[in-house]
Amino acid sequence: MIYNLKNAVRSLSHKNRVFSIIYRYANRHKVKMLSKIDDKKFAKMKYRENTGKELNLDYPRTFNEKLWWLKIHNRDPLLTTCSDKVMVRGYVKGKGLEHILVPIYGVYKTPEEIDFNELPEKAFIKTNHGSGKNIIWDKKKNFNHKAFNKEFRNALQENYYYQSREWNYKNIPPRLIVEKMLVDNPGDSLIDYRFLCFEGEVKLIFVDVETAAEDGSHSPYAKRNVYNKEFNLLDIKAAREHFDNNKVSKPMNFDLMLKYAEILSEPFVFSRVDLYNIDGEIYFGEITFYPGGCTQLLEPEKYELELGSWIDLNSNKIKSLKE
Repeated sequence: MIYNLKNAVRSLSHKNRVFSIIYRYANRHKVKMLSKIDDKKFAKMKYRENTGKELNLDYPRTFNEKLWWLKIHNRDPLLTTCSDKVMVRGYVKGKGLEHILVPIYGVYKTPEEIDFNELPEKAFIKTNHGSGKNIIWDKKKNFNHKAFNKEFRNALQENYYYQSREWNYKNIPPRLIVEKMLVDNPGDSLIDYRFLCFEGEVKLIFVDVETAAEDGSHSPYAKRNVYNKEFNLLDIKAAREHFDNNKVSKPMNFDLMLKYAEILSEPFVFSRVDLYNIDGEIYFGEITFYPGGCTQLLEPEKYELELGSWIDLNSNKIKSLKE
């Protein structure tokens, strides 16, 4: 109920430009007001606000409770490396998977540095230090350079850590990345294959469709199905509505995607590795450690407990700042 209401607000901000400006301003003000609150207090407040439930950090049992515990306690520097959409490319390359990296046209400190005359007809522009700040450059369409510069200058000044208290984002030098535009079926957004990995083993896959709006930003209308490792559909709802299972079939080289996800997730107690598959070509998306900010509960509730049981908070893969 609470999540649906908040999603409705986000949907309205996506449709109405004036409301969008007001929503972003109010959110920035709220984040600034809460920036002085310590992580544990913030966690409990954020969790209650988004789920209506109390967060147990003393004896975490559920999937999202344990992820919040990891947010507060796991300080492995590799988390920052793999959350930085520039630095993670070196990590992927070091794992022998350079061939799945999306080609890039440049990395920039400011939007004004981008020479659009040197870009192909289409390109994808995103920030490296946060979540969801994307836009599509399309030479054939009217592109408001002034608005783009202002919006992305502001984005580069934001620290996503204060939005969700994900420590891994706190010390990322902000940059803009311009990369090749991936296209599967013309007119359709890409299918996102999101591999949930526990101690380097894929146990579930979130498959998301309709995730991108026409301008490249995140769509509030995305849909999601959940599959097991054999790509059998499960009766799990993970924040988003389901889509028709006939819309997506198991990729021919699915086993290779599993292999790549497990290679990339090996150092972590939990991670979500996002991949694309276009005509058999596998591409790397990103690595996420705290999906949905750890406030999107799984339904039925038994799956919160089941996935929680897969996270070992005594794992030697959890690092503290003292180590």
